[in-house]
Amino acid sequence: MYPEATEIKLYDYGRSCEYLLPGRNAQNGIICTRLKQTKEEANMRKLLVFNLMTLDGYFAGQHGDISWHNVDEEFQELAKKASNSGNTLLLGRITYELMKNYWPTLEAIQNDPVVAAGMNGSEKIVFSRTLDKVDWNNTRLVKEDLLAEVRKLKQQSGKDLTVLGSGSIVSQLAENGLIDEYDILLNPVALGKGKTMFEGMQNKLVLNLIKSRIFGNGNVLLCYKPVK
Repeated sequence: MYPEATEIKLYDYGRSCEYLLPGRNAQNGIICTRLKQTKEEANMRKLLVFNLMTLDGYFAGQHGDISWHNVDEEFQELAKKASNSGNTLLLGRITYELMKNYWPTLEAIQNDPVVAAGMNGSEKIVFSRTLDKVDWNNTRLVKEDLLAEVRKLKQQSGKDLTVLGSGSIVSQLAENGLIDEYDILLNPVALGKGKTMFEGMQNKLVLNLIKSRIFGNGNVLLCYKPVK
């Protein structure tokens, strides 16, 4: 038996990164596969997806239920960092309405002041054909052509782009190869029924694990890049 590779190393040179993925070698047990970005890819804004997910693959339960989210102080530290990253947030209608009805409230500001400040202050783009306007701070509405708008955003300068929730747009973006990284926080719970991020996809999506982290409460953060 070859020794198991137990560590993934990430070398980050600004926006041009090289991921070293561990494998096996008969002599030393570890071999790394180097995945290099092209110059054009390195200069583009990266599009990330971050979602909590159940063991049976749902990011929301029936009727949008998220009461199963397994959160603790360790998760809150992750949320504080992510919400204040400066990334532009991309949201579907349902996720937008859930968030804008919570994060600007006094309850959210008192209970989670750092996350609330990040969420309320971030630039946000909502994709919806049914909404006529949006009224959350720093938010604009895009009613047509999700794919064209995201392609344009990725070519612009600035911080990266992050999709939260929003399975309706994740599936379309994934199908068209526009998502650069999937950050999935796996919760140790199964629902049996719910909503998947990939509903309606016609083609297989193959991913490479680039890093992972085990949380004390049993959650596991899995970060993937698509195989192109």
